Amino acid sequence: MDGDTIRRTFLEFFEQRGHRVVPSSSLIPTAPGLLLTNAGMNQFVPYLLGTERPPYLRAATAQKVFRTPDIDLVGHDARHLTFFEMLGNFSFGDYFKEDAIRYAHELVTKELGIDHDRLWVTVFESDADAEAIWLDGVGLPPDRLVRRGKFDSDGESLNFWWMHAAGPCGPCSEIYVDRGPAYGPDGGPDVDEERFLEIWNLVFMQDECDEHAEVVRELPRKNIDTGSSLERVAVVLQDVASAFDTDLLRPLVASAEELTERVYGRQERDDVSLRIIAEHARATTFLIADGVLPSNEGRGYVLRRMLRRLVTHARRLGVAVDVMPSLVATVIERFHGAYPELAANQAFIHQVATSEEEGFARTYRQGMGVFEEEVAKAKASGSKRLSGEAAFRLHDTFGFQEQLTLELAREQGLEVDADGFARLMQEQRERARRARKRGEGAGDLGEVAAEGGPTEFLGYERLDADAHIVGLLRDGAREDSAGEGDRVLLALDRTPFYAEGGGQVGDAGTIRTATGLVQVTDTRLGPGGTIVHEGVVTAGEVRAGDEAGASVDPARREATTRSHTATHVLHHTLRQTLGEHARQAGSLVAPGRVRFDFTHYESVPRDALEEIEAIANRRLADDQPVRAYETTLEFARSQGAMALFGEKYGDLVRVVEIGDYSIELCGGTHVHRTGEVALLRVASESSIGSGFRRIEALTGPDALAHVNVERRLLEEVTEALGAGDPQTAPERARQALARIKQLESELGAIRRTARTQEVERFAASAQDVAGVRLAVARMPGGADELREVATALRKRLEPEGAVVLGAAADGKALLVAACTAALVARGVTAPNLIAEAAATVGGKGGGRTPDLAFAGGSRADALDAALAGIPARLLGLLGG
Repeated sequence: MDGDTIRRTFLEFFEQRGHRVVPSSSLIPTAPGLLLTNAGMNQFVPYLLGTERPPYLRAATAQKVFRTPDIDLVGHDARHLTFFEMLGNFSFGDYFKEDAIRYAHELVTKELGIDHDRLWVTVFESDADAEAIWLDGVGLPPDRLVRRGKFDSDGESLNFWWMHAAGPCGPCSEIYVDRGPAYGPDGGPDVDEERFLEIWNLVFMQDECDEHAEVVRELPRKNIDTGSSLERVAVVLQDVASAFDTDLLRPLVASAEELTERVYGRQERDDVSLRIIAEHARATTFLIADGVLPSNEGRGYVLRRMLRRLVTHARRLGVAVDVMPSLVATVIERFHGAYPELAANQAFIHQVATSEEEGFARTYRQGMGVFEEEVAKAKASGSKRLSGEAAFRLHDTFGFQEQLTLELAREQGLEVDADGFARLMQEQRERARRARKRGEGAGDLGEVAAEGGPTEFLGYERLDADAHIVGLLRDGAREDSAGEGDRVLLALDRTPFYAEGGGQVGDAGTIRTATGLVQVTDTRLGPGGTIVHEGVVTAGEVRAGDEAGASVDPARREATTRSHTATHVLHHTLRQTLGEHARQAGSLVAPGRVRFDFTHYESVPRDALEEIEAIANRRLADDQPVRAYETTLEFARSQGAMALFGEKYGDLVRVVEIGDYSIELCGGTHVHRTGEVALLRVASESSIGSGFRRIEALTGPDALAHVNVERRLLEEVTEALGAGDPQTAPERARQALARIKQLESELGAIRRTARTQEVERFAASAQDVAGVRLAVARMPGGADELREVATALRKRLEPEGAVVLGAAADGKALLVAACTAALVARGVTAPNLIAEAAATVGGKGGGRTPDLAFAGGSRADALDAALAGIPARLLGLLGG
């Protein structure tokens, strides 16, 4: 049974039993506290916690899942994966343990055809109910049931499941399949988990826990959350050694074999690299398709780290060309049927992956240079060890994995300070863990969401609405009231305020009650679909439960809608002009201005940028209708609607169509016709990283104001140049610059002549100090002029000579000293020569070389006295 058939069999089985088949959510999670989606239940957290009413009581999914702790383990065995597909069925307060166990046993034994006698099961040590169902209801022999605790000796979860973040949790029961003596010793999963392979975890989600897995309360409803790894089920049903031998990953291994000209299964060292290349290719392709972009923090760092690990191992196997284009193509070909977003974003994925690989190729070469320097340093000091700091720097800055550094060091006869490296890695993990914690979790806002439910948004149709205050927070804590001057967070039962999302900023405005007024400065989404209004009480007092009038600032909203519609038009124009790869990679939609990030491999030339601006403005001037409507996600995709990366979409989505050319999934606010935008003015285009560009633009009246500023500047420049006609101003400016350059050249020649004359004059007036020729003089100029004269004069005073020059300006004194090589050999250096003079002018002197020194001080009035003391200072240094 191939992977696609397993997936389809699972979903159809539960669909026939009343479960809604729900599409996989993005790898960018909506659940708080998570870096990436790590379980099938993530998208259902509000339903499991009871903060939102589920639209269905039963669900089934094939969910894209990513688990970061296993990155460094991938490749070194045939079992660990970072990305995999989690098949799951869910009950939100409907059925519980008995039906969950019965469904699982029926699917495994009848639909998938795994022999009942090959099954082993684990249960939580105190879960007598689950044990009884397995033994009495299903007929599992007692000797194939294992009781387990919450954690093992290493602190890893056993038969208690949680998100590794605060949220729903509960005891669980795991299903294992005996793969036979060829894979390990007998005795069940406690003895060997290679032979006894876990294929399904049934979680009885009945509690809520904190971030330390401590239960804080019992959930209002008992839920079911299960997870079955598609890859592991495929291993069992296809009777192969590992996931890399299944039809899910074998095509990628084959692609890696073709690129590297190595054969999988011959040498373990090669196999490690081939597994890393195959697994990471799939994982990174799916990450990019869901909108994760390479960066140096968060999930972007995970992506960058994996891409670099993949490319490094390809280079280690001798590949000198880009590998990502071929690998990405293989992933898309294999998985686009189940995950159509891969094909829809194909050009974008290729652009991001290829740009990152090309950038890292340069970094890799730099890293090898650093490695060679560290090796040379270690050998020069007689050490046989590469420091942990060096290994960590290679890992963190240049993407060298620990195993790669170990192998490279071993080839040089060195070992690596593994303890020092591990310590620095742990410090980095702690920093990352602290960074991931949300400053403001569900907390009191979660209580408000649970009690009041999601906020009804009315802002598409109106800018004013009557509402009730369902919750009020002051200084982050829930309160009954707040008075004038207090900063507050308000949740209403209904609101016209748009919450920040999809790049669009949140609305501002006012919330007025019978006793007080709140000036709303920002609006954002809170837990459980709550819309949170942030602001300040500017008059009176507001109380939870009060009736309120909510009014959006109309001018700000109108300016924002102009920007949002302009963003869609700009996006379409970029793709039309630059190519399909030019996909949105981020945006800011604000009143009167747009910041649009997109994928592109080079800067956009000025003429192309002008063409993009002209096409976009023609589109706007066509005054085409902007239509927004709700439809099913499936229908929207069939119409070619583009999805915004990182957004979660349900069964119903909002589509925004502009004319007959732009169609995107979008929850933002828009104008009714493109003519309302009036004008789009591109202000700048720049790089924001390898393969990514940014356009800053202005819209509507703000764009016109920008044009007027540019016009006034042109008029002033024209007037200053005396050009008369603005069209002749550029040529006048070029002529003026050419004339200035000519005059500067002539002035330079005059100054050089003057400097030569000064050198001759100072040399002629040099005095003899114990056989040493000394020139001391005061002259106008800055540090560069004094250094130029001093170094030229030093040559005139050879073999034994010294120069000290001084200048004064703006109340400050400057000194420069120069000594010939022969004088330095006698122990007289320039820094020593002007040390006393520097103190006299209120400063100190110094220099990196013994033959030239500078000094400065705040007492210009003491400069003459400082210069007068130089001959005596030289005599003293000469021992006279």
